Amino acid sequence: MKGGKENLDKISEEFNIEKIIAKILINRDLKYEEIDKFLYGDKNDLNNPLDMKDMDIATDIIIKKIKENKKIRIIGDYDQDGVSSTVILIKALRELSQNIDYKIPNRVIDGYGINERLVEEAKEEGVDLIITCDNGIAAFEAVDKAKEIGLDIIISDHHDIPIFIEDKEKVYRVPKADAIVNPKQVDCKYPFKNICGAVVALKICEAIYEKVGIAKEKLENLYQFAAMATICDVVDLKDENRIIVKMGLEKINNSENIGLKALIRETGLEDKKIGVYHLGFVLGPCINASGRLDTAGIAVELFTSEDIKLVEKDAKLLVSLNNKRKEMTEKGLKQTIRMIEESEIKDDNILIVYNPDIHESIAGIIAGRIKEQYYKPTIVLTSSKNEGFAKGSGRSIEEYDMFSELSRLKELFERFGGHPMAAGLTILEENIDEFRKRLNQNSKLSKQDLIEKIYIDAQMPIEGIKLNLPERLSILEPFGKANRKPTFGDKNIKVLKIAILGQNYKIVKFSLKKGQNQVLEAIYFGDIDQILDYLKKKFSEEEVEKAMNGLDNEIYLDLIYYPNINEFRGERNLQIIIQDYR
Repeated sequence: MKGGKENLDKISEEFNIEKIIAKILINRDLKYEEIDKFLYGDKNDLNNPLDMKDMDIATDIIIKKIKENKKIRIIGDYDQDGVSSTVILIKALRELSQNIDYKIPNRVIDGYGINERLVEEAKEEGVDLIITCDNGIAAFEAVDKAKEIGLDIIISDHHDIPIFIEDKEKVYRVPKADAIVNPKQVDCKYPFKNICGAVVALKICEAIYEKVGIAKEKLENLYQFAAMATICDVVDLKDENRIIVKMGLEKINNSENIGLKALIRETGLEDKKIGVYHLGFVLGPCINASGRLDTAGIAVELFTSEDIKLVEKDAKLLVSLNNKRKEMTEKGLKQTIRMIEESEIKDDNILIVYNPDIHESIAGIIAGRIKEQYYKPTIVLTSSKNEGFAKGSGRSIEEYDMFSELSRLKELFERFGGHPMAAGLTILEENIDEFRKRLNQNSKLSKQDLIEKIYIDAQMPIEGIKLNLPERLSILEPFGKANRKPTFGDKNIKVLKIAILGQNYKIVKFSLKKGQNQVLEAIYFGDIDQILDYLKKKFSEEEVEKAMNGLDNEIYLDLIYYPNINEFRGERNLQIIIQDYR
């Protein structure tokens, strides 16, 4: 779809939207036939679960086991997506049978996903069928063990299919499970591949309910967990993901789940309208903290228990664990950055850093923060419980498919898995240097690739912004991966005043000249020291001092921003949130 005036006019008229909205849709690379679903899609536009490969087989097996009252065990993962997947399966399947239990692998003892120990434990405890969720697509040994000892096993997952290099060609392989429900399988005809593990789990439940004659509306309360996982697992907010998040947010804001309500209350969000930000940066991290520093079973129990005292206790524990996780992260981040800066690593295109002093549960968070700071693919390794091994996580940039590149070096790893933007791995400590060397030698990243790109949807002078613009843009919500907040640019904006705000002085507020006599507030949430240093170097300390005191100065900025409404004491005022400055 091209962005010419004719198309803008056509899209604007056809879908009853303003031209600025049409332009943003074009910028998002939406095809013409996708626009109606993007803007106005509802539950009737969700894809058919039975279009997914092996869905028919998997659901027939589950229904048969339930009818025979066989014991079914769900094995999830310790992150938010894994928790939500487990909760969805438990709550849906326990409506049909009470002979359902679950197990979440311990991050330190078991590592990621199902393993042979968990399979053998299931057999000893009388389990007849294992259903994995948000894991299992690379669990070859565990699946072989399950079949060897007479267990049926269904894999439900959304991670990339394992790649093997044979005669210099890519070959995709999956474990020999009784059924594999994963839309990323090469021969899966499901029309939208980029769903999270919790949505795969929800699709399984929908297909089962349809087969046994229960209305799918009975599952709609579970959309709140699918929405949370979709946001926290950072999948594209396109196609049915948008619909699921919209439906889920509505359910969350009217939730009857006592555990979720307790967590919302404990995080201070009780009187707020919960949105994408709250899921991704407040509630999600608390849930993830249980799997990082304790057991993700706490979070599963929080959402499945009907004991008010228990869920209130669990909610407090999750918030406490997350606060501890934040402290550990900040300390580990500073250590790791110092290690990079004091070594030759900092010149690599792909940063691989081994810091044995950090807890393995926060390696991924630290990798993500370092990736943001340097805009380079980053892998942070730390010591493993197994002597001689290191374990870690990687976070990538859009220009680098981390999973595919690691697949080329799989002989160096004890185990690994992931997708283009993130990966986890275990490696012998003695192989780390070779790993770093070969991954960087294989890299085709250019200098241009390692410059972070900031895109704008349109040039819009700040004097042209109207109070209703944020409301007009809300038709594009929810915002997230592949549907970022619309950003605009303006040049040569006069700064009237600079103020430092926030409990820990982490916000910069600018008063900007808008038109002849108006003032527009602009907020910046980034690195305060960095922006102040930039202003002092470009305009001098004297000019910055004048601006800090509200005096006339010579500071003019080019800004990339998005418009926002600041509501305070019943008043609504337009402001802009600064994304970048020059």
